Order: sequence, then C-alpha cells, then structure tokens
Amino acid sequence: MRCEVVAVGTELLLGQIVDTNSSWIGEQLALVGIDSLRQTKVGDNMDRIVAVLTEAVERAEAVIVCGGLGPTQDDITRDAIARVMGVELDLDDAVAARIEAMFGGRGRRMPMNNLRQAEVPVGATAIADPQPGTAPGLICPFTRPGPDGEPVAKVIYAVPGVPYEMKEIMTRAILPDLSARAGVTAAIRSRTLRTWGESESGLAERLADRMDTIDRAAAAGRSGVTIAFLASGIEGLKVRLTAKAPTAEEAEALLAEEEAEVRAVLGPDLVFGIDDETMESAVLGLLGRAGLTLALAESLTGGLAASRVTDVPGASRSFRGAVVSYASEVKHDLLDVPDGPVVSAAAAEAMASGARRTLGADVGLAFTGVAGPDPQDGEAPGTVFVGLDLAGEVTSVRLQLPGDRLRVRQFSVISGLGLLRTRLAARLDGEADAGDLQARSMPAWGSTET
Repeated sequence: MRCEVVAVGTELLLGQIVDTNSSWIGEQLALVGIDSLRQTKVGDNMDRIVAVLTEAVERAEAVIVCGGLGPTQDDITRDAIARVMGVELDLDDAVAARIEAMFGGRGRRMPMNNLRQAEVPVGATAIADPQPGTAPGLICPFTRPGPDGEPVAKVIYAVPGVPYEMKEIMTRAILPDLSARAGVTAAIRSRTLRTWGESESGLAERLADRMDTIDRAAAAGRSGVTIAFLASGIEGLKVRLTAKAPTAEEAEALLAEEEAEVRAVLGPDLVFGIDDETMESAVLGLLGRAGLTLALAESLTGGLAASRVTDVPGASRSFRGAVVSYASEVKHDLLDVPDGPVVSAAAAEAMASGARRTLGADVGLAFTGVAGPDPQDGEAPGTVFVGLDLAGEVTSVRLQLPGDRLRVRQFSVISGLGLLRTRLAARLDGEADAGDLQARSMPAWGSTET
C-alpha cells in the first residue's frame, strides 16, 4: 500500500513551527512496511487543502493528514476531508458528550465552538484522544473510480497537530488499521544503538564488512535485517537495526542477534545506549551500579549539564548538585581554583575537585572554556577544558569544539558526560588503564588529555 503525509498549517509554511510530525510519521510507516511516497505542507486554506488531498488520493491508497482539527475557524481539515469524500459532516454524539464531560470535569464552561471537533464526515470513524486534548482523530474510508471505472478503496486518516496527541493516536489506532488494510502480516521491529565518539563515515567503515554480509544474505533471501545510520547532531550517531520476520518473536530474535554482532564490531566504548537512552541516563545508571554520587561545576555550560542530568527520573539517587561558577571570583572563592587563567586544564581540575569536596560527592565533573565569540585567557572560541575527579583520581581533557555559543556549550556537556561514562565503565569492568577508552570517548574533531 502506498501512503502520503499531508501537514496542515500556515505556521508551518512561515517557519514559525518546525514540522517534526511528518518525519516521525514517515519513520513509523517505514517500520510497519508501508511505502511512504511523498510529504506535503499546506496552509489553512480550504481550496488548497482540498486540492492537495485530491492529488494525494489519486497517487496513493492512504493519506495521513496532520493538524487542523481544533475548534477555531481556521481548523478546516475535517471540512476539507468531507469535501474530498463527497459527503457531509455529521455531529458524533459520543464525541460531543466526551468533550462536554472533559470541560465539566475541570469545572469550566465549554465554548460552543468546541463542538466543531465532534463533527465527523459521514462514513468516518472518530478516534477518541485519551490525552488532555479534545481533538479526536479520524479514519475516513471511501472509494474513488479507478482508471477502468471500477471503485478503488481509499482511506484518509486525520490526527491532531499536537505531537504527543498525534503519536498516541497513530500508535494505538491508525498504524494497526493501516497495516490491516495493507494486508501486512510480517512483524517489523527496530532497535537503535546510540553511539558517541565516531563520525558517520567512521561508523560506516567499521561496519562495512558486516553490512556486506547482510547484503549477501538478503540477496540470497536469508536475511530480514537492515542497518541504517542516523545523524543526531549533539546527541551523536544512531545505528538503527530493523528486522522483518513472520512473527514478532522471530523479529526480536533477529534483532538481538544483529545487535550482538554490531556491538562486537563497535565495542563498548562507542555504544552508550539503545533506543531512547541518553548519555546522561547511561552515566546515572553507571553511577548507581558503582554506588557513587556526582557533583558538577559549570562555567561556560551555565547549568546545562545539571539540567540534562536532572531530566532523568531518579537522578536524585546519584546526583548531589551543581555549582554554576560563571564568574572567575566564584571559581576562586567557592571551588578553591588557584589564581591564574580560568580557561585551563588546572582550573578545570580544581573545579572538579572543588565541586566534589563542596557538595560531598564521590565524583566531580567540571566544564570551563570559551563559548565565544571573543577569545579568553589566550584561548580561541570553542576551546573547552573538561575536568574529572573520580574518587581522588584527577584528570582533564582539552577540546576544540565547532559551532556557535550554543553548540559549543551543548557539545561540551555531552563530551564531558562521555568522558565520565567511559571512566566509570572502565572502573566497573576492572580495567587497569582507561586511557584508550577515554581518548575514544571524545568527539571526532579531537581532544588532548592533560
């Protein structure tokens, strides 16, 4: 089955909102084996929406429309779908009652225009949204004459533009319905390995032999596994493994086997997690295993590292806190950084030890450097020193990072967390010398251990 995605909203065309919904929907379609032919954006104009939908259903059997299901006058997606289907809108009493109950449960008066969200094209089915939103999704099957005049089955799906509402309705209702209409019987499963410290071309080179093996097996009809690389900016690179098999159990078994093969090639220094695991959650997991606590000292990162760490549920079990020592005198007075340049290896190491001591932690991690645009202490913008005090073992790394102020700060955080992760992993694995691991945990543009 062929499917197209249409995102509705003038704000998308004006660049006021980035259309992440279409990319997510496209990824999900690929994972369930549906061919996604085209993605289109269109503004809040009835004639243009109808024209885009009409063209899409001529090319594809299924169309997913995202956005324009709200209660205001410019939310006209349901009206446009009804026009393409050639039917009227009808009030769905069950949806209306649910919307009224939601407002009543909050002790609020329901504006009458919210009942627009209960209007459904005749012949369509509303998908209730269990999230706080009021906009239901829609499944709208209909037929159109084919080239030979015979009716051809088509379906338009409509989902809200709010991402978490869209994802819930897609996952719970639309993807299963679409798979059933497409006759997809095979199970498709995916797993993403999260990596840090290697370039995309470097990963491809490391895995070239493995991918050749997979390609030969696929040509012989013996493999249902594929490997793809996904660049994720400051979050590193993702290696996505996708397996297709007759059953979910067989697909999971193929994934597990391939994951073991890829991990064996890349090694534990590069792969820090799977799927949605972040560098900070990996670090907190290792701290928990080791029974250690963490303190941060942040200068150029300004609390960014602490923010990422505390985003992880349960961070308080291992995270003691942070000192945002932006001013030089704060470094000297609170963290006992000696007089001299504050953008230096010595300052980074003193900050790490000062944070560990001041906050009563086992581990101190510190960031100091030049985010730009002007040089400082004789160092160019992008120069960063990461200090680490791991139970009294003190070291530091000098980085030269690319980008503007924000990117330098973001790269600093994940680079420092990557350094800490490899040191903790080496400690837990009982490795005597973690120097090689540490060097490879740094970004591909280079670092120097001091």
